[in-house]
Amino acid sequence: MTVEPVLPTPRTQLPLWVPLTTQHDFDEAGYTAVSANGVHVTFEDGQQRICAKSGLWNTNLGYGNQQIAEAVATVLHAASYLPLFRTSHRKAIEASRALLSLPAHDFQRVVFSTSGGAANDAAMKLARQYFVLNGQPERKLIVGLSGSYHGLTYGSQALSGDELGQAVYGVDRRNIRHIRFDDDAAELTRLMQREGHRIAAVIMEPVLGSGAESVPDGFIEEVIKHRDHHGYLVVADEVATGFGRVNGWFASDAWPRQPDIIITSKGLTNGTSACAALLIAHRVTQLFDASESIFVHGETQAGTPATCAAILSTIAEMKRLDHHTLNKQVAEGLNQLIEDLQHTPGVGNSTGRGCMRGLKLHAKNGMPLSSDGVLAVVRNIHQAGAIVQPGPGRIQLLPALTYTEDNFAELRAAVKAGLLSAERDGVFE
Repeated sequence: MTVEPVLPTPRTQLPLWVPLTTQHDFDEAGYTAVSANGVHVTFEDGQQRICAKSGLWNTNLGYGNQQIAEAVATVLHAASYLPLFRTSHRKAIEASRALLSLPAHDFQRVVFSTSGGAANDAAMKLARQYFVLNGQPERKLIVGLSGSYHGLTYGSQALSGDELGQAVYGVDRRNIRHIRFDDDAAELTRLMQREGHRIAAVIMEPVLGSGAESVPDGFIEEVIKHRDHHGYLVVADEVATGFGRVNGWFASDAWPRQPDIIITSKGLTNGTSACAALLIAHRVTQLFDASESIFVHGETQAGTPATCAAILSTIAEMKRLDHHTLNKQVAEGLNQLIEDLQHTPGVGNSTGRGCMRGLKLHAKNGMPLSSDGVLAVVRNIHQAGAIVQPGPGRIQLLPALTYTEDNFAELRAAVKAGLLSAERDGVFE
């Protein structure tokens, strides 16, 4: 006879399975949002908190932008849904044309997706098919960076260099390689000597989404130099860094030569739609066109009329508000905030650039704060009135480009109060 285990009765019977947290002690009132406007979120506990992570890096123009909301509402009345399976629609063509006009480098075609993770899956598929069409089917290896984050779909979780339970879920990483980016490209060089002929693509975040670590310009140049010799594709994962988060439209605009694919999401619709896009260079599109080959990828909700209206309106709003100037102002505000916070016990050096920053935390023995310690700090800051993102041994600060001096003053007070509260609780012991 099988005896069923006796499980503890949940404190609350919340019907939602909240991602990335345990369910038994979820603070429903403190973490259930009821509205969001500008750079503030109101929760069921009655507290309005200032958001310092732009939702999830995506509401770069703040919550509730009226122009974007009205553009989406208008197109929903005209065409509530149209697919992109073996067909097209006018808004998708307009949005594609607008996206291709943004990068400093030249791209030829757009593939729509629904998330950064799904878009990374599509990029890996595209790279492997490219080399099959090129007569090199042995090129299946995809190279990512240690500590990187590309998503939690099956393929993107394999590509992610951060520890995300890949072994638990049986994620297949046999055709994935990870390399350091902080060793003057030594590991990259060894990998190329050993397996360069088998590599289909190197996929890089210009600034890592997990930890906001900047990838050095010298490393990027070495990746591009090895591309010249080995012929693989270079993919810029700009899910987090694009649309004014780091600089300009895309961080890869500053690269000496273009990537073969840019992946963009998050800020692409100011967080209003499940949306991502791949911008594909001529090198890739011409081979598919010449061989009359089909790229077998599609997603039901990718590139819908409402999504494409959101893209077009977001681009228009960023231009109207002059996101280049906003980026510089907010980056300077972050610099000043970080310098001030570094006088607080437990706070160390900073990482990242532009409007995508990390602030390292350390225990009293000088070691990086543990994951549990970081989460405790984030909770204390939340209770003090601000929303920040946890990272490896740090908190991450990613405010909207619309932040004002008053917003920074409010954020500074809340983060300081949260840090001091965490210290009183012994979090840094």
